[in-house]
Amino acid sequence: MKRCLASVATFILSISPLVVADDEKEEQRLKNCGTVLKEILDIPEDIPRDLLSKAECVIVYPSVLKAAFIVGGSYGRGAMTCRTGKNFTGPWSAPSMMALEAGGVGLQIGGEATDFILLVMNDRGAHAILSSKVKLGADAAAAAGPKGRDAQAATDVTLRAEILTYSRSRGLFAGISLEGSTVRPDGDANERVYHKKISAEDIIFKQEAQVPPAAHPMVSYLNLKARRNQSESKKKT
Repeated sequence: MKRCLASVATFILSISPLVVADDEKEEQRLKNCGTVLKEILDIPEDIPRDLLSKAECVIVYPSVLKAAFIVGGSYGRGAMTCRTGKNFTGPWSAPSMMALEAGGVGLQIGGEATDFILLVMNDRGAHAILSSKVKLGADAAAAAGPKGRDAQAATDVTLRAEILTYSRSRGLFAGISLEGSTVRPDGDANERVYHKKISAEDIIFKQEAQVPPAAHPMVSYLNLKARRNQSESKKKT
């Protein structure tokens, strides 16, 4: 019996550093999301402010490598935050961790790390992504997002798209097509961040989790830059 207990104790001690390491990776990922978001929103030709103000959710995938899409089953990882409240009119929520899985994107990005930002523009897109895996271009209409002064020229595209997608690689920021790729909640990562099993919908819609310290830069910067939802349908609510 003592030997059995000793073996269990040894096993627990052996995996503890791995658990801590995984937790630290998620914390660093959240910090990186905040850094990427701030850097992109601070450049002159960034995401058009009127589009950001109308977005219901923002997803950030920092430092995705092409190699991640070559190895079977690998993917980029990031975080998603949405406006709170029944009609997406409140301040930005605690984030759900997210995965970006291989599709056409694997052929489009170079060997250098690429950052991706996705704007979710309506309720349907937000609910679809948070409830299950969504294939861009099939399950949800997606388009390369306009930037800077290009926003007005791309009005028709932005009106039709549920999700607008952007990338930054080697310092170059631009809209990019991610059609064929899939986005989904990362349940294991959420458990590591919040130290309990919790669904993406419970985090975002039911607000059953507080914003973790590592995510404060990401969430607070969105509240600074686009606190109010400026969509015409939301101004009346």
